[in-house]
Amino acid sequence: MTSNSPKLVDGMGRTIVNLRISVTDRCNFRCTYCMPADNVEFMERSNLLTFEEIHRVVTVVSKLGINRIRLTGGEPLMRKDLPSLIKMINEVEGINDIAMTTNAYFLTDQAQSLKDAGLKRLNVSLDALDPEKFRDVNRRDCLQSVLDGLDAARNVGFKSIKINAVAVRNFSETEIMGLIEMGRSDGFEVRFIEFMPLDSDKVWERDKVLFGHEIVDLIKEKHELVPIDNSLEIGPASEYTFADGKGKIGIITAVSNPFCDHCNRIRMTADGKLRTCLFSENEHNLKDLIRNGATDATIAEAIQQAVLIKEPGHKINLKDFKQPDRAMHAIGG
Repeated sequence: MTSNSPKLVDGMGRTIVNLRISVTDRCNFRCTYCMPADNVEFMERSNLLTFEEIHRVVTVVSKLGINRIRLTGGEPLMRKDLPSLIKMINEVEGINDIAMTTNAYFLTDQAQSLKDAGLKRLNVSLDALDPEKFRDVNRRDCLQSVLDGLDAARNVGFKSIKINAVAVRNFSETEIMGLIEMGRSDGFEVRFIEFMPLDSDKVWERDKVLFGHEIVDLIKEKHELVPIDNSLEIGPASEYTFADGKGKIGIITAVSNPFCDHCNRIRMTADGKLRTCLFSENEHNLKDLIRNGATDATIAEAIQQAVLIKEPGHKINLKDFKQPDRAMHAIGG
């Protein structure tokens, strides 16, 4: 058995190969579906895992079959000297893909150093191209800085750049086609994500969700779409190509048609808590193990046991659903 043979299999038979690591809960935006407008209580910096501690976790999980790492926040580029961490992870045997989710604000200055360190793919959160709507959802007036960051990332030649747009009813309908056309012209895959109950203000309602099938119908008014078979078995998005051969889109139906049966990921918060589902009610404290002198074997065993009882799926559509105590910025996007 090789060092990266699958060893993380949960009780549903799903093999876990993807770890999302939050490096900070801080963010320079205050997106309505993620954070409160003000008075945000952030983690004490001493509670954040150090780069060396993150590297150790990655080394342990790489031997359990994890081969894909995604860095998230908050806004991950608010963590000082992030390229150093990427370089450390890139040197771990068995890790063959490092990606990052970002709001792109800092990419103008950092895109090149991130790519040089070994970052391969980017997901950029961008919900609106209309400046007023951008300001409404992000509570910041800096759309041009985000667009400049996207340009910088494209110019340095990342393997993949995707745009993630949260789909909210009575907001997103007028933004979808603009994002689509930008993606088709600039080479970005645009992915629309159904609005999920992860907002700090806890104002989520099902009626506010713009459903995936509605988005597809809207796009089909102008473009012919060709479904990509089995795309949900590879990742969270149902993917489509355009019949004219120009571009690709993804629809993440986390509410209306969850991909839980094919979920291959786990998450670690910035303070070292392992979460086996975005909507987990339980966390597994890896930071305490690390800082109390646990061996790699003990840490690996803790991760395996947590994965073994990974939730069959979230309960958004069930009566006993409970919104997580942590808001999205404190879990990791």
